[in-house]
Amino acid sequence: MTVSDPSSPRLAALLPSASVEISSRGHQIAELRDHFAAGTDVTITFLPGDNYRHNIETATALHRAGYNPVPHIAAREMASREALDDFLARARGEADVTRVVLIAGDVAAARGPFKSTLDVCASGSIEAHGITAVSVAGHPEGHPFLELPDALNGLKAWRDWGRRTGARVDVVTQFCFESAPILQWIAALDRAGVDLPVIVGLAGPATPATLTKFALRCGIGNSMRALRAQIGRFGRLLTDNGPDDVVRGLRCAPAAATAPIAGFHLFPFGGLRKAGDWLRNYDRDPPGIERVAMSSAGLQNP
Repeated sequence: MTVSDPSSPRLAALLPSASVEISSRGHQIAELRDHFAAGTDVTITFLPGDNYRHNIETATALHRAGYNPVPHIAAREMASREALDDFLARARGEADVTRVVLIAGDVAAARGPFKSTLDVCASGSIEAHGITAVSVAGHPEGHPFLELPDALNGLKAWRDWGRRTGARVDVVTQFCFESAPILQWIAALDRAGVDLPVIVGLAGPATPATLTKFALRCGIGNSMRALRAQIGRFGRLLTDNGPDDVVRGLRCAPAAATAPIAGFHLFPFGGLRKAGDWLRNYDRDPPGIERVAMSSAGLQNP
């Protein structure tokens, strides 16, 4: 397995068009202009307690600045069907939104009628408001509340909805610190017949302390050992760790193992400047270094 594999140049070519994430407050748009080109897909977070009107304002500002706004919709935060319809209608009309990211939301009890993303799917609101692309979440290291078979069944339901409505459905993954869980999870999708495009989530450059904080908050477990190994190997307690090892591992995998990967998404935990700099300066190492990186991380074919 070397970078001569067909997967390597294909995946490398996807990196420059990676999407990135900003807060619903919209205060990062000025910084975004300095480090990401117009035309970039920019997702807008929906944290517990957020008011969806803030998402619309931020989406509108992004659209005016030349970006493609992609708001998150947290199903359990929608207080009513009317609120969901207002969100979608205004996002479409005021910010030209055509793609959304659907998440369940990090609250235990739903504020309204939607307990899951599939409830939103069943409402008919998405297609009624002209949304043509939907991203749903994937969890290579396991969903905090769903066993893998249940999670796969949910993705099958989204696959079927996309086929029925003609909308594009893809899966944006939670970030990991090594490529093995991603490759194994993609293999599980293939075995289950879930033929959806996969957008691989990458943790942007940040200090180990920052990455650990977000990993614990997001339920990242097994691949934490890879982050600890990097710290031990290089003594990088205060130095930023980027997703280089993850990307190298994916690039070294057989082309068939990474065929569903259709793009990348950056979680800019260390800030937009660091994330943008990493994208521009990512070092496409020669084959020997990539093999060493994969070997040191203990990566295997799925």
